[in-house]
Amino acid sequence: MTTPTTTPTTTARSNTTGLRRRARAAVARSAAGDRSLVVLVGGLLLVAGTLVALLSYGVFGTGRSARPLLDPIILDTLRAQPLPFRLVAIVGGLLLAVLGVVWAARSVRPESRPDLHLTGVPDTRIVIDSTAAADAIGRQAAGLAGVGRARARLVGPEHAPALRVTLWLADDADVGAVLAALDEQVLAGARESLELGELPVAVRLELDAVTPPPRVA
Repeated sequence: MTTPTTTPTTTARSNTTGLRRRARAAVARSAAGDRSLVVLVGGLLLVAGTLVALLSYGVFGTGRSARPLLDPIILDTLRAQPLPFRLVAIVGGLLLAVLGVVWAARSVRPESRPDLHLTGVPDTRIVIDSTAAADAIGRQAAGLAGVGRARARLVGPEHAPALRVTLWLADDADVGAVLAALDEQVLAGARESLELGELPVAVRLELDAVTPPPRVA
């Protein structure tokens, strides 16, 4: 079960939209770019296939449907000068291959973990490592009553980070009390110490595995 929570905001609608986007990023890694590209490529292929099907069924004229897909003038030009068109085809194929590799690498690359930059001290730049900050939050969350284990992770860009927290709860844990304690004792302090006025948080709750007692013969 995943419960997204965000800090209160009184900014304009644009800031609210950005905060909601960051909250969605806290819940799960966004695949909007990949989906948009897949829809675009699929739409282009669908349009091309539909046009070819309409052409073959004679929608654009029975005489045109009986002719080859490529105009005879184009075919004669290809036969007269095959080398330039072969080079164009090879370059086009290589570009498509490179774009496919870049797309695949972008889709499977690890999600960014932003470091945090503090500005409280003049003329001094303080950088907090993402892993160190997340580990500190995880340790504090693990110390809450009813929590057996905890894990935290910072995600998103450096200027707009978000937090994912996974809690493994005991069987008798009060979920509401755990979430309230997490917000008051852990997240509030994290926002203050990290100088983050807005920190969207997604909390994932799991049941901690309990080792069954040994059986006595």
